[in-house]
Amino acid sequence: MREPVTSARRIVVKIGSSSLTTAGGGLDDARVDGLVDTLGGLAADGREVVLVSSGAIAAGLAPLGLSRRPRDLATQQAAASVGQGLLIGRYAAAFARHGLTVGQVLLTVDDVTRRAHYRNAYRTLRKLLDLRAVPIVNENDTVATEEIRFGDNDRLAALVAALVDADLLVLLSDVDALWTGDPTRPGSTRIAEVHGDGDLSGVDVGGAGRAGVGTGGMVTKVEAARIATGFGIPVVLTAAPLAGGALAGEPVGTFFHPSSRRPAARLFWLAHATAPRGRLHLDPGAVQAVVGRRKSLLPAGITAVDGAFTAGDPVDLVDAQGAPVARGLVNYDAVELPGLLGRSTGELAAALGPAYEREVVHRDDLVLL
Repeated sequence: MREPVTSARRIVVKIGSSSLTTAGGGLDDARVDGLVDTLGGLAADGREVVLVSSGAIAAGLAPLGLSRRPRDLATQQAAASVGQGLLIGRYAAAFARHGLTVGQVLLTVDDVTRRAHYRNAYRTLRKLLDLRAVPIVNENDTVATEEIRFGDNDRLAALVAALVDADLLVLLSDVDALWTGDPTRPGSTRIAEVHGDGDLSGVDVGGAGRAGVGTGGMVTKVEAARIATGFGIPVVLTAAPLAGGALAGEPVGTFFHPSSRRPAARLFWLAHATAPRGRLHLDPGAVQAVVGRRKSLLPAGITAVDGAFTAGDPVDLVDAQGAPVARGLVNYDAVELPGLLGRSTGELAAALGPAYEREVVHRDDLVLL
């Protein structure tokens, strides 16, 4: 038995569209009830459950007479608008059989990339759990403007797990585990445990799911597992029909071991829940200072600036080849920096005043990537 699973008191469970709906769209009542019965049992044991559920767009296809998932944004959002109500209504009815109330939490990318929104999302989820309700989280597809999905909710689930300080993340899919290749092909073998990136060397994570109603694939789940385990949260990846066994600690699916050291929440947020607004190009000496000696970034080590950002925004620090080596909160607007590059802080303070003696990115506001 997997002790980290059986001892987990706060659990985030993510389920994908293909595990809840038929290939042609519409919710599969038997699948929904099976999942809810499993999660209801956890709640009855006094464990806290947060459900991150895809399926809104897929659930809205059949009622709108759509035979397949639309490609254009407007129709996707229309389907999400119809499907989200059906999805939460079905969950509410199913959980009510277990005497449980559900709370709908619809998040946008801003809610996990802007610090104030991030904190507000935490307060909402924490209060729902305190009130013994089951939060059901989904991307707010209806108002999404850039990308309709948030990594098919896999990355969102990992961030939510960190946000609520979960003891376990369970990713439910239409595949029973992580395999070395396509599980339908001879020679592919199941990976029972992952201790680190070395165990994933040579693994072909493939593309989108097989059912055709979701947009995620194994690659997004592996990335979600990396995020969660990096925060010290163990992860189980398996198929939805095996959820009961997985949550009982049985050795099904793939178990991702957490890192032994949990990073500061603020730096975790900076690394995984922010989108960079620009890039600062560093010379080799600055890369060594930032990465090797964990120093603050000074103007003298910057060779070029990309992007339109303001002080306080997250930016990526990149090496001479353009590869990101760190992310930090910048202390200057983008328009200010070009005139400061290559100059020491002492020189800048003498020429422009003491306000220009500050670091471009302070080491306390910087995380290595």
